[in-house]
Amino acid sequence: MYDCHNDILAYQNEKVTLPEKEQGEMRDRRNTNRNRLKNGLRNDEEPAPSNFQSQGSYAHHTMVQHPEKDYDIDDGVYFWKDDLKGPRDGDKSARESKEMVRKALDDERFKKPPKVRTNCVRVYYDAGYHVDIPVYRKIKTEDIWGDEHIHYEIASSDWKESDPAEVTRWFNEQNKKQSPDTTNGRQLRRQTKLNKAFARSRESWRPQIATGFMITTLLVNECYRPNAEREDKALYDTMVATRDRLKNNLEIDHPTVQGEKLTKGWNDAKTRFLREKLDWAIDELQVLFEQGCTREKALKAWDKVFNTDFFSSRLRDTDNEEESSNNGGGITSGVHKPDRFVDKRGGGRYA
Repeated sequence: MYDCHNDILAYQNEKVTLPEKEQGEMRDRRNTNRNRLKNGLRNDEEPAPSNFQSQGSYAHHTMVQHPEKDYDIDDGVYFWKDDLKGPRDGDKSARESKEMVRKALDDERFKKPPKVRTNCVRVYYDAGYHVDIPVYRKIKTEDIWGDEHIHYEIASSDWKESDPAEVTRWFNEQNKKQSPDTTNGRQLRRQTKLNKAFARSRESWRPQIATGFMITTLLVNECYRPNAEREDKALYDTMVATRDRLKNNLEIDHPTVQGEKLTKGWNDAKTRFLREKLDWAIDELQVLFEQGCTREKALKAWDKVFNTDFFSSRLRDTDNEEESSNNGGGITSGVHKPDRFVDKRGGGRYA
């Protein structure tokens, strides 16, 4: 397989990972939103939150860049169940609790008011992204030995069991356990971002393809293929493993909630679409295994897969450096030589 290790790492760093400036802006908006909610609840004489908990790709540090900054920040708000009481001292319903949060967040400065959705309250920002605020209740119970336990329920169509902090712990523990390195966020996290970036590489794919959580779960639980020396080989192997797994089974289990599925049935449309696009991408990447593969061909293949010109631009930069060096500019060539060619028997994977 032609060696594009440095190119894939550069793409992940420059075009996939969120810049620190954008991360800081979203963190500031999150904190401002938390204060807005606390003040609104106090003004409405509603119960104060017990705590907040960032979750999802924001908490996992697996958010990927989007040209329109269409980012989804998940920031859960938690209340004790005993505090969520209605006018007759009955428990607030899931819908009533979300509406309480929506009302407290409503601000005339928003061009688009917050909206109650199935699993959250959504706050829209002009910058292009939005903050999703799932509403949770905390329930304290006592076992037969007198030990206290707390479990969590999310306000969905009804109250249902959910603990996003457990999902974050699951991802962080697996990232540490499975990654062969300790640098740059560790490889499992990088590979998760790269695979999510591929799935989001075309706007037309976005409504049809597997969600980021589905992709993350597939990689962490079954399909990630580590490679300590080659980021490009890890990516290719992981894509092949994901495609092959989806050929056998399109369903995905929730990583921490027993019996819950992330997919809709045995023929889930989103995972089927992901399988089709991975099949296409893997076919496009077969040029990397050809005996006569050149750097130009290899980079154009990665460009096509990710719908970018980033990789070819690195080739142009190399050409410019060579020209400068040949003209006495003193810049050393960055020509990237292929590694040993590999037989592509066995489904196109390198041996």
